[in-house]
Amino acid sequence: METIHYDLYMGIDVQVNRGCSYFVFDQDLAYIDSGWVQGEDFDETAALFKALVETLNPDGAKKVAVGIDASRMPLMELRSHHLNNGVWQESVTNKGKRGRHCEVVVKSLGLGNPQWTPLAEDAPQWMALGFAIFWALDKVAHTYETFPSASYKMLEKDKNLQVAIPFAGFRRGPKDMLDACMCAVTVYEFAHGRGCEVGGGDGTGTIVLPRKVDGYDSEALTWPGD
Repeated sequence: METIHYDLYMGIDVQVNRGCSYFVFDQDLAYIDSGWVQGEDFDETAALFKALVETLNPDGAKKVAVGIDASRMPLMELRSHHLNNGVWQESVTNKGKRGRHCEVVVKSLGLGNPQWTPLAEDAPQWMALGFAIFWALDKVAHTYETFPSASYKMLEKDKNLQVAIPFAGFRRGPKDMLDACMCAVTVYEFAHGRGCEVGGGDGTGTIVLPRKVDGYDSEALTWPGD
């Protein structure tokens, strides 16, 4: 994959009760800004994030990439297939399964345990907030879905990738703030050709990872019927 140039990299960890943490780096992974955003409702929170990006990029001249730890969109319909020993099989014991293709891949890779995305009417509050944030930021930035747990696992033994971060704002939710930082770093690594994106076969978006997937023998990377 060729390098995609961005001027700013933002990471967002989506939470309902504490608010959403965010972290921003420049094109050299130098710290720019971090903090918390929480509106009166989901639409206001999403609008505040859109305004934040516009403040960071007042003349619209910069290319901004945003990694969001949330589902991009709900399922359009329940999944009719599941993986069995790396092979897709049609599910016949129930009416369908939750979970998007990208989440199935992450689970199959052993990179984490996704919170399977359902249909819109069944989505928990934090997922609904994530949908709203993606919708708002798609107007002002290039958005990517990230999964910090998977990124931590892929980078666990990597001693070369380092960033300097201040601890301002961490007390409100240390893990949330660190996850936001990881979202930004994951998109940075992906944009610089060291990562990959998985899923997308069902039309509900992909998840970007900070490293490539090599030597993986499974049908999970494809979608049934493709």
